[in-house]
Amino acid sequence: MIEPLLIGKAQQPVYLLPQMANRHGFIAGATGTGKTVTLQVLAEGFSRIGVPVFMADIKGDLSGISQPGKPHLKITERINHIGLDDFSFESSPVTFWDVFAKQGHPVRTTISEMGPLLLARLLNLNDTQQGVLALIFRVADENGWLLLDIKDLRAILQYVAENAREFRTLYGNVSAASVGAIQRRLISLEDQGGNQLFGEPALNLQDLMQTDENGRGILNILAADQLINSPQVYATFLLWLLAELFEQLPEVGDPDKPRLVLFFDEAHLIFDDAPEALLDKIEQVVRLIRSKGVGVYFITQNPLDIPDTVLAQLGNRIQHALRAYTPREQKAVRTAAQTFRANPELDTIEVIADLGVGEALVSTLDEKGRPNMVQRTLICPPHSQIGPITLQQRKALMSSSLVNGVYEQEIDRESAYEIVKARAEQTATQEQQKPKRSSRGRQTVMESFLKSAARAIGSQVGRQIIRGVLGSLMGRGR
Repeated sequence: MIEPLLIGKAQQPVYLLPQMANRHGFIAGATGTGKTVTLQVLAEGFSRIGVPVFMADIKGDLSGISQPGKPHLKITERINHIGLDDFSFESSPVTFWDVFAKQGHPVRTTISEMGPLLLARLLNLNDTQQGVLALIFRVADENGWLLLDIKDLRAILQYVAENAREFRTLYGNVSAASVGAIQRRLISLEDQGGNQLFGEPALNLQDLMQTDENGRGILNILAADQLINSPQVYATFLLWLLAELFEQLPEVGDPDKPRLVLFFDEAHLIFDDAPEALLDKIEQVVRLIRSKGVGVYFITQNPLDIPDTVLAQLGNRIQHALRAYTPREQKAVRTAAQTFRANPELDTIEVIADLGVGEALVSTLDEKGRPNMVQRTLICPPHSQIGPITLQQRKALMSSSLVNGVYEQEIDRESAYEIVKARAEQTATQEQQKPKRSSRGRQTVMESFLKSAARAIGSQVGRQIIRGVLGSLMGRGR
């Protein structure tokens, strides 16, 4: 039997059972109440039992998990109070990632893999603009043109806009205003640095599921202190990661421990302004991804930031203090208290506002998947350093990581941009060389397009981009 993860101590020790860790959970609480340290304790525990972890580092504090902690009076008091006789300071193996490739290895995906639905949310498009974007993906699919980066998407947008009359017969009206709006949103996305998210080599999800030579799970830390300044990019990336894992990983049922655990900080950004259809699909993925052996833990100030349909799927719950000075805050405390299984010896509503730093209300699942009664728990101290590491330490860890050199060199293979550009140049050359003839004999743009499509479909690159189970969810393509 795999050793359970010690979270802290109430009247008795409070554990998270590894076989129930893929039933998901949340860590909630006001700023400064100890959520980050609790996350650090859980991540260390998962690593020790050989479970890889992915977590977003919003404040830069989580990098300290890569270094052993140091004695401190408060830590010593906590160790003695909980009764941790065999406690020792130690580090955990880490891999650093960064969309902007400054504080970690580059992490990229492609426009095709992101898909039209997630991309539409990333660009904050309305329904009409989403329809045009879906048309763009359809044209790329049927013509076998790869959409790898933003310049590929921009090239097809321009191509479709210039030939809107011909495409209207097949796909319906193409709004020039919508095309212009999408183009402007792409410029805005590039200004935010979002263009660095798209390209190749794309992230191989297996690189997030590694263990070190001692069998410890690698902790994958996404540097998000800059990324969080673009909340739509941050939230969309997390949703893409969740969708990719759901689609790529095979079913494993209920394993004795998760294959991977995800911690999504600032979870409210994932759900803010998301359309109802997307929320329904997120709930579906969260519900079903547990059978892939993946645990998802949302970190937020208040569990009410998470939609009820998703919250109902989160079996392991850790609630730090909430402030309750105004009537609205008091209502939020009462509602949060109702998310726990009641303990007759505990006034949950009163305790939430009374919790000290490093204390939490904890309810985990028992061996039969039932919620345990909520307990006021003193959280264990982490074995690793609390707070960030130096730039020199980060660089040293990056140079020795398993993926060093795998993603650093960007690849720009032939895709939609190059194909459209070459076609335009070829057409211009042919027009200059051939004698003028009547418009009746001239090949139309659509005829040229269809002939090219027929040739492409028969080739390797021309295979239709297949969208799997999540095709209707995230618009994923290969």
